[in-house]
Amino acid sequence: GLCTVYTYGVITVKIQNKQTMGAKADSHLFFFTIFRNKLMKTTGIIIFLIGLVLTIFTTFKFFTKEKVVDLGAVEINRNEPHTLNWSPLVGIAVMGVGGIVLWQASKK
Repeated sequence: GLCTVYTYGVITVKIQNKQTMGAKADSHLFFFTIFRNKLMKTTGIIIFLIGLVLTIFTTFKFFTKEKVVDLGAVEINRNEPHTLNWSPLVGIAVMGVGGIVLWQASKK
């Protein structure tokens, strides 16, 4: 029969025609909307917190081992430092995206 399809990102819900299902279709849509809003709120909070961390910590330093000399039994390695830097504006932009996701979740 006829059906209604709701798509939110990667989630697709197909509900049969309301005339054939009656109140059951409304309840399915209601519970899916609650699930989608909670998922969007959780995602928005996580994105916002990642942005906060990126704003506070603007440098990430890590080391890789580099083999300098390999003479059979004798091996000399050194730790090569690498630094990643980013602007605090990147974190503020990510927090903005998280805020928009939260706003859209509360709007519907």
